[in-house]
Amino acid sequence: MKKIFEASQIKGIDRYTVENEPIASIDLVERAATVFVNEFCRHFTFHQNRICIFAGQGNNGADALAISRILTEKSYNVYTYLINPANMLSPDCEENKRRIKEGENKQFTEIIKEFVPPSLTKSDIIIDGLFGSGLNRPLEGGYAEIVKYINNSKSTVVSIDIPSGLFGEDNRENNPEHIIQADLTLTFEFPKLSFLFPENAAYAGEWKILPIGLHPDALKNTKSYYGLITEEDIPSLIRPRHRFTHKGDYGHALLLVGGKGKMGAAVLAANSCLRSGVGLLTTHIPGRGENIMQISVPESIVSLDTNSDYISMLPDLSKYNAVGIGPGTGTENITADAFETLIQTIGNKPLVIDADALNIIAQKTELLKLLPAGTILTPHSGEFDRIAGASECEYERIQKAREIANEQKICIVLKGAYTAVCIPSGKVFFNTTGNSGMATAGSGDVLTGILSGLLAQGYSFEAAAVIGVYMHGLAGNLAAKSLSQESMLAGDIVKMLGKAFLQMVEYTGEKFLSLNDAYSSGF
Repeated sequence: MKKIFEASQIKGIDRYTVENEPIASIDLVERAATVFVNEFCRHFTFHQNRICIFAGQGNNGADALAISRILTEKSYNVYTYLINPANMLSPDCEENKRRIKEGENKQFTEIIKEFVPPSLTKSDIIIDGLFGSGLNRPLEGGYAEIVKYINNSKSTVVSIDIPSGLFGEDNRENNPEHIIQADLTLTFEFPKLSFLFPENAAYAGEWKILPIGLHPDALKNTKSYYGLITEEDIPSLIRPRHRFTHKGDYGHALLLVGGKGKMGAAVLAANSCLRSGVGLLTTHIPGRGENIMQISVPESIVSLDTNSDYISMLPDLSKYNAVGIGPGTGTENITADAFETLIQTIGNKPLVIDADALNIIAQKTELLKLLPAGTILTPHSGEFDRIAGASECEYERIQKAREIANEQKICIVLKGAYTAVCIPSGKVFFNTTGNSGMATAGSGDVLTGILSGLLAQGYSFEAAAVIGVYMHGLAGNLAAKSLSQESMLAGDIVKMLGKAFLQMVEYTGEKFLSLNDAYSSGF
């Protein structure tokens, strides 16, 4: 898994690279600048546009000055502004200032006192290199004015590594008006954690990771609690299926789903559970849903509740390998009582809790303490806040989820654009698949079915969560490619689960690994 490091760790990784590659610091800057320029030129092939580069006094400014020189050598029309009010540059920035002044770029201005900014137009491209990831306090004074000036322009803005003014992780104490609003951020080696939070979408814009050859030992040995789930990670986690097997070898899942007017949720969860590879599925539903389920999901065994409209009781749990509950159930008292009985009697069987079952926990928060170890909760931000209390931002929400996951020894899947899988060890894995078309009714019900099916097959709860969210998002991507994001339905995600499986297992022929093996190789 690809690690995400906190801003406080990045200088150490850079220093290790310089000392152990070995490579001079100025040459590492040159390498990063060259990689940046190569990617920049793929996006902006037109040389007639004016490029305005704003460089700061530190090493992000050093990158910016090196980029200016290389772009000039490639015949781009580059204007460079080095903002240096303290009249003091980092050594690498000073060296790149010397190189740029000796080179061909005569459109270079160093600002020590007053700055009359250029008149920016829609056709201009701004490269932001004022501040890097080491910033730990809000921008003020002249720097803040430059940021506001850039943001008020209609120019396209490309940030180097991180938008100036944005903190690497927690931005609660930041000033949002003093952060660059980039259209594109070309970040080095790994994204910054703050890129993954919805409150920062206006700043990072679209972002892309550019490898710059930081030392692999530094990346491997530096501890990180955060990582990205990528296509390389999943195939080795998927259990191979053998020829001489039968349905009993792939587990028996139980779904407690559906309610009056919400049998669609039951159908979606059941279909996705079956598509996840489970051998047998029993769907326990209110009595009125029998015909709907038998017709819509003939592959599922149907268990009927004695109540026609709501789930009020539990079937015998002894024959099931995993249980999922919540989609469409409602929060009636009889359903809440049945849910409480479930978590008290399920023992060590894996459990997935979603939707209305989460709302029941929010109404009776003492139930959270009763959840069996290994339970998977799948809340979106609103559902989580109702359980854990309101959060100012996603960073705070994730820290709360990490704490609860650790205390209760459960997994919390915080659903969103980069769904975060929080496991008991404190690690958080951010998913990289999915799209906005999945923001549609029933999408979460599909995920519940997938997770329940994977757990029934014997996957650990951590591995099931990682595989499940990735597969869910990948199926969503395939559906969007076929139908468009706007017209996607949750049922389209279910239909693409087969193709998602094919794509995942065909990525590599590597043998099955446990999630712990995957951690040791990447975390």
